[in-house]
Amino acid sequence: MIRVGITGGIGSGKSTACRMFEELGAAVYDTDANAKRLMNGDAEIRRRLTDAFGDGIYIDGELDRALLASIVFADDSALAKLNSIVHPAVREDFRRWCEGRSEDYVLLESAILFEAGFDTEVDRTLAVVAPRNLRIERVCRRSGMMPEQVESRIAHQMSDDELRERADYTIVNITLDYLRSDVGQLDKMFRYEANGGKIRN
Repeated sequence: MIRVGITGGIGSGKSTACRMFEELGAAVYDTDANAKRLMNGDAEIRRRLTDAFGDGIYIDGELDRALLASIVFADDSALAKLNSIVHPAVREDFRRWCEGRSEDYVLLESAILFEAGFDTEVDRTLAVVAPRNLRIERVCRRSGMMPEQVESRIAHQMSDDELRERADYTIVNITLDYLRSDVGQLDKMFRYEANGGKIRN
């Protein structure tokens, strides 16, 4: 089984690409969704988070994500502490999840694949990128955010140029048809490699 890490900035179409891979039979591990699950449901993580940030970050048993965000994004050391608790737990959870899979390949979806070191858990990395103006348009249309808000989010993420440089493969997502075609080609490549072939960049 091949493990593929997929990443991309806000509005790039990373999640859309993941859905297309799923339609072709791949399994996707969403690091953000599973981090939320672990922070709410894992007793040891809950204990460590309350030790670090206080009992008030849980309300009626559910993590108050807005409160936690207000704490960690105002304090780099608090963010580092949060990451030191959550990221190793996500990596271990991904490993356990992989053990139960039978697909030719799986994807680990993460907006912070390289920043969090999740790329060390996979065999190949894939970046989904798109022109800046198109990313802003997509996010504004789906979320109601203002363009300057999207610009701020983009400014705090790894640039497309750096993603291209670090990833093994890159998809430039302009239209859904092109995206689907590129996903289809990569699906064939990953399956070929998983079944004994070897693809070189």
